[in-house]
Amino acid sequence: MRTRSSSSNPVGESSPNPASLNPKHRNRRCSKQHFILKESLLDTMADQRTMAELLRAPTEGYAEAIVVPPILAEQFELKHSLINMMTSDQFFGLEKDNPHDHIRWFNKITSKIKYKDVPNSAIKLMLFPFSLAGAARRWFKKEPPHSILTWEDIVSKFINEFFPPSRTINLRNEISNFQQRFDESFHEAWDRYKDVLRACPHHGFIELHQLDTFYNALNPADQDSLNSVAGGNLLERRTQDVLTIIENKSKVRNSRNKSIVSQVKSGDANSSSSSEIAKLTHAVNQQTSDVTTAMITILKQF
Repeated sequence: MRTRSSSSNPVGESSPNPASLNPKHRNRRCSKQHFILKESLLDTMADQRTMAELLRAPTEGYAEAIVVPPILAEQFELKHSLINMMTSDQFFGLEKDNPHDHIRWFNKITSKIKYKDVPNSAIKLMLFPFSLAGAARRWFKKEPPHSILTWEDIVSKFINEFFPPSRTINLRNEISNFQQRFDESFHEAWDRYKDVLRACPHHGFIELHQLDTFYNALNPADQDSLNSVAGGNLLERRTQDVLTIIENKSKVRNSRNKSIVSQVKSGDANSSSSSEIAKLTHAVNQQTSDVTTAMITILKQF
């Protein structure tokens, strides 16, 4: 027969610890202790640095904005002549500077540079910073590190920075409201119109709209001249034909104007020479008359 005392735990034996019976609780406790130890170790390592080391300026953040792709060529370096070429016509970012013109010039120069196993895009990325100065150079230095990976990236950033939307709107209005000036010849008006179009290559006007705007901007005499060459209404011809007629008329007027200017200059020179000769002749005749009068007076005294 079992007594109450025999059914209970033996004397001296402690009851099991709830934590020891719960593995999850035990693991959570160990993990917490491990985290505290690790954190203390990091604090100890940080404290081991001297004050000079802690006050020293950080060295991070000096990476270039442009990431040049890998170059397979074994021996390659930018020649000083190329760098000097870039610095000879730098873009300053002034109000009058056109970033589109700078990109055209840069593409023209770099298209002639050839190196074996070196992509042309890599050459462009390496040389472009040398073509900037002033405000443009300061803008480039502020670009985040590793933010420019391709040539298209830098063109996009460059154009958006120095050709804001307001400038695009102004040039679009200048194109739409173009008018031939009172004292402007046909070829001068055509050249000026092309300059405005070139200044804003992203104007968005199709060729039909461009030619129609220019034709309606001309004076009646030049419109009649174009219609005569076209054998009727110029606008009833194809756009390519209209462009050819305008270009040909501009060339003819150029040569004709040069001839007229040459004749005028020649005529002016001849007229000027004749006038000077007449003045000299008059002066000589006057002096001769004075001498003759003086001699007659002297002879009368004898």
